[in-house]
Amino acid sequence: MKRLLEQFNVHGLFIKMFFVMFVSIVVVSITITYSTIRMSEQLFMNTFSITNSKIINQLHRSMDEFSYSVAAAASRVQENGIIKSYLTQDNANSLSTTKLYYNTDLQMEQIYYANIDDYKLSLTITGENGRLFSTNSAYWPATVNELERAEITENTYKKPKQLLYQFIDKGVMNNSEPMIVITKALMERTAASIYGAVYIAIQESDFKQFYIPFTSEGNDMIVLNSAGQIFSSNQSNMVGKTSDELLQYAKEITQDGVEYKNIDFLGKDQLILATYLPRIDMYVVNLIDKELVMDNLINTKTILLISASIVLISLLAFFLISRRLTKSLTLLVKQISMISKNQFDGYVTVSGSSETKELALAFNYMLDELHDYIEELMESQKKQRNAELAALQRQINPHFLYNTLASVKIMVQQGNKEKAAETINALISLLQHAVGNVNETITVKEEIDNLKSYVFINQVRYGNRINVNYFIAPDCLDLHLPKLVIQPFIENAFFHGFTKKQEGTIHIAIQREGEKLVCEVVDNGDGMEIDEHNLLPASRKKKLFSGIGVRNVNDRIKLLYGETYGVYISSEIGVGTHIKITLPVQESKDNPKI
Repeated sequence: MKRLLEQFNVHGLFIKMFFVMFVSIVVVSITITYSTIRMSEQLFMNTFSITNSKIINQLHRSMDEFSYSVAAAASRVQENGIIKSYLTQDNANSLSTTKLYYNTDLQMEQIYYANIDDYKLSLTITGENGRLFSTNSAYWPATVNELERAEITENTYKKPKQLLYQFIDKGVMNNSEPMIVITKALMERTAASIYGAVYIAIQESDFKQFYIPFTSEGNDMIVLNSAGQIFSSNQSNMVGKTSDELLQYAKEITQDGVEYKNIDFLGKDQLILATYLPRIDMYVVNLIDKELVMDNLINTKTILLISASIVLISLLAFFLISRRLTKSLTLLVKQISMISKNQFDGYVTVSGSSETKELALAFNYMLDELHDYIEELMESQKKQRNAELAALQRQINPHFLYNTLASVKIMVQQGNKEKAAETINALISLLQHAVGNVNETITVKEEIDNLKSYVFINQVRYGNRINVNYFIAPDCLDLHLPKLVIQPFIENAFFHGFTKKQEGTIHIAIQREGEKLVCEVVDNGDGMEIDEHNLLPASRKKKLFSGIGVRNVNDRIKLLYGETYGVYISSEIGVGTHIKITLPVQESKDNPKI
């Protein structure tokens, strides 16, 4: 927020002018665009509603023809004596039963082809004697037992004089998809007793062929009964569900005699048209997603794109003209502000009016003075850091020298001259390693050789109760690292890691992990408690051979290479200590930059 206020102060006049022009152009464009779209929508509503009303009426006629054909087929089944005999007579001899079945087959085929052959249907009859006959059992594989227990049969017997349209969901009575079944009870005319039922079944996917040619994306058809149950729809996820809200809208349209209504249904702004089919007691509903259909018929995006293009072109023209007047001053302010980002090399371009040029020259002179001061300060800090590191590196503990030389003296007196010579050579190597250039790096191989010299001296003095193993990856031997970053931890393990345990092992491992060189020192000694920064406690930070404590090693690494690298220590009392040192991979002998 503060930065925005600063920018506003710098460009105040320009921003105010641009804002006024921007608001004016945008308001005019929005007004024109909105009016155009609204007029297009109104025209669309009038035209589309008329067209879909005609489609609804045409669908009404098609459904009436279908219902008439189905009713005629059911009536002829009712009136057919052979079919009645098939459904009422008990099983006699096989010959008469076969003959009766054959005649029933002929009658059913004749009724089917004479009335409902134009539609893909299954004509099925069942009788109280347990017989069943179907013209297409594969289309609707219902059995006698299933039909006797089915809810559609129960409903049929409750209203024996009506032709009922009923819905069966997928998976019921072995049907592979939802079905619409038209049922009618078969009754004796004189006794008014029921001797069977006729079932005319059509799969929902075939039923929707009545209206599917009239649907499209955002233009949906729904067929539902007077109870609100959806029998069919081009939106398959709605089939079988009950929608009282949709039923209420359909009733209002048919009762009020209006062509359409605007409704909010399923969270969308929709247009609804509906018609009632009295022959089958159903409603046909046409739902139109106004937003989606409008996007398809009226290219709103193009209109908005044209308006936006006009706005952008107008604003760009104004921007170029007004910006040219204040360019030199704005550039000067912007370049001056960069000094807060430590970009001290960004000299100001001397241009514009005479006042702006004078200000730019003064600012460039100030930058020159600032550069000189920063260079002096950096050089001073570099020398100070080098001095601090050199002092740390050269703090060799005299007790270590005394004890080592005393051990050599004893070996000479005992006549063990070869071991004494080896000890002196190891000590010489350590001294050369310790007092060299503070910025100098050595190879991993040289560092391991120095560590072996240090371990050798300590084993000469204290015996071989502590073994040291080295695991060095071959591809790391020629990599470089600063001197004395591993030795302090070997020293700490020797003198503090095995005070309770009399013997143990120290493992030294060096490997490369991506762009990092990882050095690890692991012992199975006493272990210890460490502080929250994963460094040794104060009582353990003693300066022995090199005078570089654990924290000093960690600080030294971060000083040389940054916060990404350093020392991590984990330890558990009675188990041991794990030291992990991370350094950057260095393949040359270049000294690290400080």
